[in-house]
Amino acid sequence: MANASQGSAVQFDGLYKKVTWKILPWLLLGYVIAYLDRVNVGFAKLSMLSDLGMSEAAYGLGAGIFFLGYFIFEVPSNLILHRVGAKIWIARIMITWGMISSLMAFTAPIAQWLGVSNETVFYTLRFLLGASEAGFFPGVILYMTYWYPAAMHSRVMAVVLLGNPFSYILGGPISGALMQFMGSGDSLAGWQWMFVIEALPACLLGIVILFVLSNDIASAKWLAPEEKAELARRLAAENKEKVNVPLKSLYALPILWFLALVYLLMMIGSYGINFWAPTIIRDAGVKSVLDIGMISAIPYILGATAMVFITRHAEKAGKHRSYSVAVSMVAGLALVLCTLFPHNIYITLAGIAIAVGGSLTSIALFWGFPGAYFTGATAAAGIAIINSVGNLGGFVGPYLLGALTTAFGSPRYGLMMLGGALFLAGVLIALGGRKRGPAAVTASA
Repeated sequence: MANASQGSAVQFDGLYKKVTWKILPWLLLGYVIAYLDRVNVGFAKLSMLSDLGMSEAAYGLGAGIFFLGYFIFEVPSNLILHRVGAKIWIARIMITWGMISSLMAFTAPIAQWLGVSNETVFYTLRFLLGASEAGFFPGVILYMTYWYPAAMHSRVMAVVLLGNPFSYILGGPISGALMQFMGSGDSLAGWQWMFVIEALPACLLGIVILFVLSNDIASAKWLAPEEKAELARRLAAENKEKVNVPLKSLYALPILWFLALVYLLMMIGSYGINFWAPTIIRDAGVKSVLDIGMISAIPYILGATAMVFITRHAEKAGKHRSYSVAVSMVAGLALVLCTLFPHNIYITLAGIAIAVGGSLTSIALFWGFPGAYFTGATAAAGIAIINSVGNLGGFVGPYLLGALTTAFGSPRYGLMMLGGALFLAGVLIALGGRKRGPAAVTASA
């Protein structure tokens, strides 16, 4: 990693605070909803599998196939966002995924109508959900490069990434309550009501985004002319040191694939935790769906607190890389800890909390690296490529965990694999740190 990726401390002055309060709350709320609609299938799993007659392996495949759709459409989506503007495209993404997420409630009726299996409809809807949501997270990352210098990316991304734990802190109890109390009638089961109700906020926020988000510095009516000029000057000075190559040449840059590999390993661990956390808690002895939802919020509260504290400390110290190495390794070891005491709820919660906090922090710190290398259309495509390849880990992790759980009757070996992926990500970041300066972009990482 180049020195730029670690970054020296940058003054987070009043001008950047103004920008932050105008744009980050909406992006954070969007990411909370995105993550909720992405991983609420983990709660639905607790009763959905028996209702639909599906196996653990089928669930793991369906949970992961989301990321195949994500992978295929992510780069085109980010390039379109760069061309048409952030607010229109982010709004389109949110409204579309909300509509498709609600259809998950009607998997069995759709299957019966089409004359296919429940598994086929489940896989198809998960794929379409990934395709519709593709571009949201990389679009947010790209959007940050329109406003902030690279050394600030870790801090602002840590705020956006709070959407991950917040979706569990809020969504866990809500999902558990919906499944517990909304399925008593003869119309829909609790997990079906959960999908329908939790899809509505995405559609509503998508409409709001059209009116509240500014595409870039130049179009921000809430900035004075002198403020626009100052923000543009700061970005222009930094962009002179970044790479802006033809898109066809981007794929030949070793740093691109090095970053994609690191992110792939992070995602294998992170999504494995998110999709299986309710099951891990249930296996530790908690039986009530509502109690699982409430308890699942605890490790995410602790993990979110750790992420904010550690990323801010790393930014002040100017040691993004070394902190990223440490938290990735610790997260991997914590996940392995869960496998050693699978029936002890206290050790399980501690292990999940450390794993969640470490993986979230490593991801937040990681997204300070690409912005230090690329700018313009190269940044749009490069960030999307890294994120799309990395998010294949969201397919690999849940699928392998489901397959190994079915094969061995226990998630132990799958969780060890996830922990090993997080630990290896830290090792690679440490080794990549030996490359310094512009040579790191064109030389082998």
